[in-house]
Amino acid sequence: MSDDLDLTEYLSHGGKLSSPDNAPPRYRGELMRLMATFVDSELAGAAGFADVINAGPGIKERIAASRIVFEKLVNADRVLKIMGDFGADTGRYVNHHPWAARLPRDADIGASRHGGDMRLSVFHYPIDGWTDAVVMNVLMGRATAIQLDEFAHGSYQPLAEAFRAILPTEVRHAELGLEGLRMLVLTAEDRAAARASAAYWRPRVAASFGSAGSARYDTLRRFGLRRTPNDVLAERWRGEIAELLDELGIAPETGTEEGSRA
Repeated sequence: MSDDLDLTEYLSHGGKLSSPDNAPPRYRGELMRLMATFVDSELAGAAGFADVINAGPGIKERIAASRIVFEKLVNADRVLKIMGDFGADTGRYVNHHPWAARLPRDADIGASRHGGDMRLSVFHYPIDGWTDAVVMNVLMGRATAIQLDEFAHGSYQPLAEAFRAILPTEVRHAELGLEGLRMLVLTAEDRAAARASAAYWRPRVAASFGSAGSARYDTLRRFGLRRTPNDVLAERWRGEIAELLDELGIAPETGTEEGSRA
């Protein structure tokens, strides 16, 4: 059996790596893809949310939005430094792509990548005002928490440690969004607006988990970088979000979600 096969067996049974020097080429490639997806999503998410800071109804809301933008950039930088250990040009990375660029609101790209960066597809859609931003932040914040908890057990130890440190910050972002959302759904009109946003974002956030039976998931699992299938994580998220939206009185009506093909 080759050294690479021995290493794959070691990783698939919970083994850990701590240095780029020990990582075979295919492992390095998958690890870099995973890190780039996170970094690009944080940069694109921060850019999109920065555009609506001044739409906040009060100073407290604008401070919370500014904090989220700042901390997403900090989180991106933390993982980007690990990418630098594998040869990424960290000094120029942030200028490679237009992070604030968005597709038309009615676009539907499912889970596919678009353009030259590695952001999750959900970050290609534009935010439409403050309520829309808060709803998106709540839905995507819960998805990010579930995904980071998965990645925090990965086989590349420095990255797993970084994700464990980042996770509480991302959880807090979702909590800040939920605090804001509770204040936004006090009237029937406001609930209708939030419900429409939830209908728009829910299928697009769901697509960020990837497809069931993904061949790439199988590869990541063999390398010890994943352990829970995409559809299991997505179903966990759907259950949390359904309960939350129902509690707030803004659950989308059956058959009204936009982009349900995603």
